[in-house]
This record gives sequence, structure tokens and C-alpha cells, in this order.
Amino acid sequence: MSGCTLCPRRCGVDRSKRTGFCGMGVMPKVARAALHFWEEPCISGRNGSGTVFFSGCTLRCAYCQNHEISHLGQGKEITVQRLADIFKMLRDQGAHNINLVTATPFVPAVLDALSLFHPGIPIVWNSGGYETVDTLKMLQGAVDIYLPDLKHVSPRLSALCAQAPDYFDMASAAIQEMCRQTGPAVYDEAGMVRRGVIVRHLILPGCTADSCRVLDFIAEKLPPGTPVSLMRQYTPEPWCAIPGLDRRITDKEYARVLDHFQALGLQGYIQEKESADGAYTPAFDGTGV
Repeated sequence: MSGCTLCPRRCGVDRSKRTGFCGMGVMPKVARAALHFWEEPCISGRNGSGTVFFSGCTLRCAYCQNHEISHLGQGKEITVQRLADIFKMLRDQGAHNINLVTATPFVPAVLDALSLFHPGIPIVWNSGGYETVDTLKMLQGAVDIYLPDLKHVSPRLSALCAQAPDYFDMASAAIQEMCRQTGPAVYDEAGMVRRGVIVRHLILPGCTADSCRVLDFIAEKLPPGTPVSLMRQYTPEPWCAIPGLDRRITDKEYARVLDHFQALGLQGYIQEKESADGAYTPAFDGTGV
């Protein structure tokens, strides 16, 4: 392949010869493929979301709970045909949707796999939000539901936490493109989302002012009624050396952001305090791969 420009890093690496910024080559690398029950209720439902955890990442989030796959690259390289077979396997297990987690480095392989087998259930694009509009346009018509993070507004915070000072510029444009593609969220009679965008935001300790700026952007720039998933699951990890991120958020911090969420009239999902537990991180042990 020619120099890679799939993500905002635009590292220009020929990934058929060596790995790019994401740490990945050309072939899809997957760490887990299984029914997942810990997404938003309209994604996981009763049967679970058919979730494929891809290895590698276009970000370098210091606090990432999926460190084993995002930073260390744990997983197994598979063929496009095997990826299509995984989609069928998850569909046959009763998954409500096929949930592709951090698949940006493998967009061509994902599209090829869907051309070999489309499961006939919604395709979810689950990412850190750090995307280019050009790459998202490649996904138009193939992705039904976008599930992006909107992590930070501050370039300083984005540089410190994710080595991406341009994070907000790229993610805000990307999420607007996602909304353009899908239109308003559409749900079936059981309350499962069939199409649309759900924006996730993880509150970080000591960063509530930035969280409020994230919510301001959503309220001011995204289509009215865009669902927001306000997450309080931040769990300090031993590999994160950033001062201040060595604790969970406090009840007072959460209340401040939640009050702002409600004052803006935003709609969506709110996590319970118990969600801040490492037990909710799945085992990246090759299940289903």
C-alpha cells in the first residue's frame, strides 16, 4: 500500500513494509470478538453487542483501559475472509449489531470483509473520535451507527493525555461528518438504536472545566437531540504517569458536569458510580478470533 493517511496522523508509512504510528501493518489484527454487554443499553440490549476489538490505535491515551491492545498491540493478525466469518459468527450468536472498536487502521479490510458478508444487522463504528473526514466518507453507507468519543477540547490536555494537540479540531469535524451521514438517531420498537450518532465523553479527574466545554460544543454545534453518553468510569491505571490522573473522579466533580449536562438540555445516558471498576474491561485473550 502507499503511504498511510487513514488517520489524522497521516504518518505516510507504507504499512505493507513496516508499521505506522498506530503500530499496525496492513492485515487486521484482532484481540477479541464476542458478545459484549457493557455498552449503552441501546447498543448492548438483551443479547449483547457483537464486538470486535481491533489492536493498535491512532491515539496514545495515557489512561487507556485497553492498554494491552492499544499500546502493546496484543492480538492476532487475520485475513479479510476470517473477519467476514467473525461477523457471521457474532450475528449467529444473536448479536444486536456488529461493533467495530478502534478499526480505523483497517478501514479497507473492514469494507472488504463487509463486501464478502454483510450480517444484515447494524454496523457500529466505535472510535476515539480522532478521524479524518476523508476516511469517514469511505465508510458512508457501510456504517449505520457511529459511537465516537469526544475526549478533550484543550489542545494542552490533548497533547498531554493523547499526544494529539489537534484532537479537538479533528474530532469535532469528524463527529459533525458522522451526524451528516446518519441523520438523527433512529430506534426500533425495543429501544435499540438502528442508525445515528451517540457521542461519548469520559470525565477525567481535575478536568471538569474541559468536560463542560465538550458539552457546550455538543449542545451548540451538533444536531438537536444528538444522544450523549456521559461516562464516570475513569479508573486509574498503573501505566498512567500523568499527575492528577491517579484517582477516580469525585462525586462533586461528577455532579458539576452532570448539572451542566442537564442545564444544556442534553439527552442520553448516564453511568452509575459502580462503572468505575476495572472488572468491566474485557479479557483480550483471543476469544472468538
